[in-house]
Amino acid sequence: MITTAWPLLRSLLQGMDAERAHEMTLLGLERTPLPASPPDDPRLTVEAFGLRFPNPIGVAAGFDKDARVPDAVLRLGFGFAEVGTITPRPQPGNPKPRIFRLPEEKGVINRLGFNNGGHVAALHRLKRRAGRGGVVGINIGANKDSADKAADYVAGVHTFAELASYLTVNISSPNTPGLRDLQARGALDDLLARVVAAREETMARGVPQRPILLKIAPDLALADLDDVVEVALARRIDGLIVSNTTISRPEGLRGEAAGETGGLSGAPLFRRATWMLAQTALRVEGRVPLVGVGGITSAETALQKICAGASLIQIYSGLTYEGPGLVARIKQGLLETIDHHETGTLAALVGRDMEGIASEGPGD
Repeated sequence: MITTAWPLLRSLLQGMDAERAHEMTLLGLERTPLPASPPDDPRLTVEAFGLRFPNPIGVAAGFDKDARVPDAVLRLGFGFAEVGTITPRPQPGNPKPRIFRLPEEKGVINRLGFNNGGHVAALHRLKRRAGRGGVVGINIGANKDSADKAADYVAGVHTFAELASYLTVNISSPNTPGLRDLQARGALDDLLARVVAAREETMARGVPQRPILLKIAPDLALADLDDVVEVALARRIDGLIVSNTTISRPEGLRGEAAGETGGLSGAPLFRRATWMLAQTALRVEGRVPLVGVGGITSAETALQKICAGASLIQIYSGLTYEGPGLVARIKQGLLETIDHHETGTLAALVGRDMEGIASEGPGD
């Protein structure tokens, strides 16, 4: 019903302030009884991080910051949902307005600043859905005013490990001061050591071992990316998500909002994020799976992420412009590609073009 009504809904939502439109979308998903999504073609199944995904398409963190609608997301046909970013204590985020559309480029700039209701509120919601199944990841972060940001991630592991399909350590948002400093080698090594130790502590009390993923920025210098990958592998992190929003601005970015500060997402991010994904895939060498995020607006761009090295993909800003029907279109396009290349599965396409994409540059 939401998919068929999208043209009208898009017109209504685009006429609202961006943040209010997002809240109306969440309210709609909370209150609309959606039918279960039909089973996916088995050829779309992905095995990664010890988990089984019915299809490779997930909703990126930021869409459902407070774990309000993960089951509705799954009923829309997504293979997984990632909620958050969730910080230990509630925080309002940065002053409004803080989300800006770039409709000509199908882009978005945000400087939200981890606005969320905190661990306790999200935990309550996640406990209510316990036992329903489906892959639901939980993206954890640090409060803006935290004196020990690594301790906030440790708290996130302890709070959510029992209910999470996987946990994402988000150190790459550009909208929390000092957060991206945690990507530096020494700080990252300390953080991941503490996060992994926290997971072991949860396992000691009977919680299954949950995969831990690391979400990185698309703005890393390649020497810094070398360090990030080396530390992540040494600390036995289960996968990387590439990437968060960018603070760079491609040439020719148009519209009144183009000069706003914050992280850029959507179509203008696609080339930089996909280049960073391919560079990461070259360094990882298949030792852990990657999740490709940033600028996916079609089946073609989804396929490019997979060919750049992603086993899984996530979308968010693309939904703003393309609507929930984007999920079905991506699935159909991937199945047509599998048939065309006679690969039988998606796995044979993962990383097929990573060297070529890595050589193209970020495009700024």
